Formats: sequence, structure tokens, C-alpha cells
Amino acid sequence: MCGIVGGIAERSVTPILLEGLRRLEYRGYDSSGIALLDVNNVIQRVRALGKIKQLENKIEQAPTPFVGNIGIAHTRWATHGIPSENNAHPHICNNKIAVVHNGIIENYQALKRAQLTAGYRFTSETDTEVIAHAIHQQLETTDDLLQAVTQTLSEFEGAYALGVIALNDPDTLIASKKGSPLVIGVGIGECFIASDISALLPVTQHFIFLEEGDIAKLTRQSIEIYDLNGHRVERPVKVSSLSVTAVELGEHRHYMHKEIFEQPQAVIDTLEGRITQDKVLVSTFGPQAEAIFKDIEQLHIIACGTSYHAGLVAKYWVEDIISLPCQVEVASEFRYRNPVIKNNTLFVTISQSGETADTLAALQKIKKRELKNIPTLTICNVAESSLTRESDLSYLTHAGPEIGVASTKAFTTQLVALALLISSIGKVKRTLNAKREAKIVSGLQKLPNLIASALTHEKEIEAIAQLFADKQHALFLGRGTMYPIAMEGALKLKEISYIHAEAYPAGELKHGPLALIDENMPAVAIAPLDDLLDKLKSNLQEVKARGGQMIVFEDEKSDISSEAGFRVIKATTNVGRITAPITYNILLQLLSYHVALIKGTDVDQPRNLAKSVTVE
Repeated sequence: MCGIVGGIAERSVTPILLEGLRRLEYRGYDSSGIALLDVNNVIQRVRALGKIKQLENKIEQAPTPFVGNIGIAHTRWATHGIPSENNAHPHICNNKIAVVHNGIIENYQALKRAQLTAGYRFTSETDTEVIAHAIHQQLETTDDLLQAVTQTLSEFEGAYALGVIALNDPDTLIASKKGSPLVIGVGIGECFIASDISALLPVTQHFIFLEEGDIAKLTRQSIEIYDLNGHRVERPVKVSSLSVTAVELGEHRHYMHKEIFEQPQAVIDTLEGRITQDKVLVSTFGPQAEAIFKDIEQLHIIACGTSYHAGLVAKYWVEDIISLPCQVEVASEFRYRNPVIKNNTLFVTISQSGETADTLAALQKIKKRELKNIPTLTICNVAESSLTRESDLSYLTHAGPEIGVASTKAFTTQLVALALLISSIGKVKRTLNAKREAKIVSGLQKLPNLIASALTHEKEIEAIAQLFADKQHALFLGRGTMYPIAMEGALKLKEISYIHAEAYPAGELKHGPLALIDENMPAVAIAPLDDLLDKLKSNLQEVKARGGQMIVFEDEKSDISSEAGFRVIKATTNVGRITAPITYNILLQLLSYHVALIKGTDVDQPRNLAKSVTVE
């Protein structure tokens, strides 16, 4: 989604803002722009379509030096209005106010009509321009920029993260957050804002995470923060352990490739301090976890996209391993229906960013109902996210920064976290005995090496990816926990190679999908050595008999062999009920990556997609 960077300093902020925009490219964008107050106290603005490089080129070609010590910048992902230079941020009103905005102002049309009547002129199709005009209108009655923005915010319905600068107050940067992420970076004699900390790591490691409804006034020497009710509040300064190099490519060609290969370490980090030699530590879910887990009778998991697939895998584990009912739903559907939630249900949200708009709205919907004994737990990768703050319990996945839009290590660590959650619940409720608990812990401890072993098959997968060079469709098949892994594999292929891909339970082939099979529809199957292997083999023969090309990822001890119509990769062995879906998924990540390379697509920033979906 859109990215915001802003700063006020004793030095020129232009290079800081440009570097911040580059570090936010992973969020997805179609245009970018910067506005600053120059040495003559004039608002200068440069905007460009396409990559940040286009913006840099225009700044270099500007007729006057593009220099100032206070400014705001933005990468836009189109919602209202087509991608164009006029629709790019920052938006300016009467050369006095400049605004950048992430989110959606839902009542912007009514505001726009009133502003047109008042004589304001619109130069874009965006909802954001009404913000600039509204602030300007308030400044007609007050010289205080903070007061003007505060009064303006009450007019808006929807979500926003804002950065505002104005001619009448050249030493103030205003920031505000409601429903969209925004952090403050604290320096010495300088302050910054950004959509996430990665944008500001080159200039600071000290951050303030704004809470819902906060508005902040930043100067070079001070930060004032006011809550939703207008009360002055103090928010803690957190020191980030991330380094500047944590979000750099290193020896890898793409971030996705880097993040695929970071997964062994990500699993180690996610397990660290959460298990002993043979036990899970229930307290890692929070000091109240044991008391909460003791009373729960079912789980309800809410998530979107890849995180939803993690929830589907967990459903099999919950019902099979600890014998509790489990529902899994897409957040965007759940939030708009009237669900029946029984007492003693653990409501689990999963999100890489912790800011996914639909997932957050689903959590807030449950909390508004004030249901009895419906504790909430979130699994995410960001300590100060909205989901983390609003949930009763939380579990951080320690995946580290994930820049590639197509999620890889976030998914893997979510599955690890879910395995630990299930084990912890079973342990507390005594539906998981010590022997089985120790077996699960042992499997998780082996997982980094299992993933590392799977990664050694990259060359084989690179060769098989050639089969997709002229293909536009693909089918993914799996049974049991491998069905949601097949769904995740199909999603990855769609996301980054633009090949239409579908996933089906292998047993459903005769109920329709078999009609699609021909020489132009490759089918990818996941064949672990389990109780369903023989049934899966029969399904594969049905595909082969109809001229389909099968790509099979199987256990080394399975007896499927390469032959005409079958390409087999014996990719792993000694995997269990928990580790098998995680390990096989690594192979599908590599497949989608190498198919995308062959197709020549933008692997890290696929078209039309954003990393963090912070608006509907």
C-alpha cells in the first residue's frame, strides 16, 4: 500500500526522503512525489509516474535546487483516480498546504461538493485532495497548524495516515494516524515519520509507534503527541534491533530469493526462547495464556491471503492433534456477516504486518460485541502493530523484514507459531501428552535443517520451471494439509508470474477440474509419505491418462518415478505431520520464483499488488 516518509532537520531532507521512498518500494506503488519548504519558504513539489528513479531524474533536472530542511514524500498505489502525475502525492492547496496520505477518506465526495461550493479548485481525482483543502479552510480561522489539522480530522470518515507541512508554520511537521500505520523516527535535532521503520533505518533506530487516533506535532527539538480525545500523551521510544543491512539484497538478485533462503534462520529465531529440549513454553503467548487456554473449547482463525492458508493448515492440526473444533475464515468475508461465535472460543488473527485492514476490522468487530470469554490472540511479525496492541495475547514471529510482496518467510514462521500454539493449548488442556509434545518439539528443532535441505534442490526446480515458459494455466493438487499448501503454491505462481493457477483437493479431480487437463495445463502435486499417498497416486494416474504433464514433489522414500508425463523431484524425507507442509512449501516458493524469472516479470513488486493491504 502507499508509503509515507517525512522529516524536519537542520540538514536538507531531500536525500533522506528519497532513500526512504526506495526502502518503501516493496509496499507497491505506481507513482511517487516529494514536497518541501525551500530556503525561501516556498513549497516546491516534484511528482513522477513509475519507479523512484523517474522522480530522482526530475529532481536533478529541476530549474532550481530542490533543497529544504522540512518535507514530505509518498509512493502512491492507486485507489481513487488512475495512476497519473496529477493524482500522485503530495497534494497542495493554494501553495500553502502540502499533504501526503495513506488510506481512504470514505466521505470525500460530500466534502468535495462542499469545497467546490466554497470556491476550492481540484486538480486531481483523489480523495486526498479534500484533506489539503479542509486544512487550508481551518487555517483561515487559526494560525496554529496543529489546531487546524486536529479540527479537520473530525470531518473525515475512513482511514488515514497523514503528513502535513504548511507555509505559515515552517518549523512544524504534523502527523496523524487512524487505521493506517505510521511511526515517528527520533534523531538528534531532527525528527521523521514513515509508514514503517525500514524507511528510516539509515537515520535512526529510535522509534515512537503512534496509536489509533494519535496526532503529533514534530519540530527539530520536540515531539508533542495528543490522543483521540485531545489529551497530551507520552508514547514510549522503542529501540529497533534491525540494522540498515537487514533490508538490503546482499548477494541475491531479488528480495524474494533472499527471503526464501533466510527461512532456516527465521525458524530458529521464531523458536528461540519458546521451547526447551522437549517442551513448549506456554507463557511465550503471554502471562495469561495458560488460564485462557484452559477454558477454550474451539478456535476461530481469521486472516487474508497467505496468512489464511496458514490458518487452513492449522485447522488440520487443531482437529487432528488436540481434538478441538476449528473454523478458518477470510477476514474480508467475516467482517461483513453476522457470525455466530460460541462462548469459550479463542479468536485468532494472523497477519504479517499486523495492520491488514480487514483482519483488524474483524478483530474490532468481535471486541465491540463484548462477548463473554472470547479471548483474542494475534500472530504477526510487528511488535507495535495495531493487531498486537488490540489483542489479549500475541505471538511475534521474528521473521525479520520481508520486502518481497509475495510472502515467504512470514508464512513459514506463521506455521511454526501455529504449531506452538496448538501444542501449548493441547498441553494445558491435557489433550497432548508429554511424549507427543516432545515429538512435535523435536520436529520443529529439525525444521531449519529440513528447509536447508529442500533449498539444495533449487537447480532441479529451475530446470522444471522451463516447462512453464509457454504456459498460461496450472493446477496444484494436494490432500490433507497439502491442500492448503497447494493453494499457497498456486497463489505464489499467480502473484509473481501472472500465470492463472488453481488449487484443488486431489480427490476432487473427477468433480470438475479433470475437464481442464490437457498438454497445456501442467499439474503440480505434493506427495508426502503419508496415509493418503496411495490415493494421491491414483489421482496422478488420472491426470497422466488424459495427456497432462505432472510435476510431483515427493518424499525420497515414495516410489513415484520420473517417466513420460511425470517429472519427479525427490525433495525431502523424515518429515512429520507438522514439518511436512512447511518443508514442501519451500519447494513451491522456489518453483514460482524461477517461473517468474522465465516469464520476465517483476518478482519483488508484481503488478497491481501491495505488500501491506491497509485499506479495503
